Formats: sequence, structure tokens, C-alpha cells
Amino acid sequence: MAAVKPHILFVDDEPPVREMLALYFRKKSFDVTTAVTIKEAMESMDKCRYDAAILDVNLAGENGLELLSSIREKHAKLPVIMFTAMGEDQALLDQAMAAGADGFMCKTQTLDALFNEVCRHLPKRAAR
Repeated sequence: MAAVKPHILFVDDEPPVREMLALYFRKKSFDVTTAVTIKEAMESMDKCRYDAAILDVNLAGENGLELLSSIREKHAKLPVIMFTAMGEDQALLDQAMAAGADGFMCKTQTLDALFNEVCRHLPKRAAR
């Protein structure tokens, strides 16, 4: 029986970032679905089961923390990593963790660091 690939949702409004991360995780044997907006992300979550989500904090006029709150309402146990270009902002980190984020990564950190953070939070059945 073939192993089931972990499936992640990656939400970011910047096409180069979205495409680079999707390619990176696919090369690491993950299934990846991407979304640009909160609406698109929530519609995708209604149709598909994910093992983890990576959410940009700033989504072109939308707030990734609002998306996190919506995810927590419907998918309380889904591991969610917040992803930001705003650097190591302690107040933002505290706000994200209080809203239920499982992790918080800066876009300046390596792809390997993000991958390791996602793997750390994957359900055991989906972990590689």
C-alpha cells in the first residue's frame, strides 16, 4: 500500500512566494493546495481535508489572523503555521499564538526551517 502524502494548504497573496513554497513542498513529497484570499481558503477547506496550513499574516487587504480564527472555528485541531514578512514582531507573535497558531515563521527563515516546523506539527499518520 502506497504511503499517503501529507496535504497542506498554503495561503499567500504573492505569486512568487506561493509558487516557490508549493514547488518546495511538492519536492518533499507533499500534496499542496494554494489559495490567495480568505474566501478561497475557506472554500477549499470545505471541500478538502488538510494535514496542516501555512497562512500569510498580510493577505492583500485581508488579515491572516482573521483566517486563523475562522479555521479554528471549523477545524480546531488542524496545525496552522503563520508566515510573515514582518520580521520577529513579538506583539504579532503573541497575537497569533493567542488566536491559536501552532507556529510562527518569518519569510526570511530558510525553507528547510519552515518544512521542519510543518513536519513537527503534522499528525503522526501524515508525518514523513
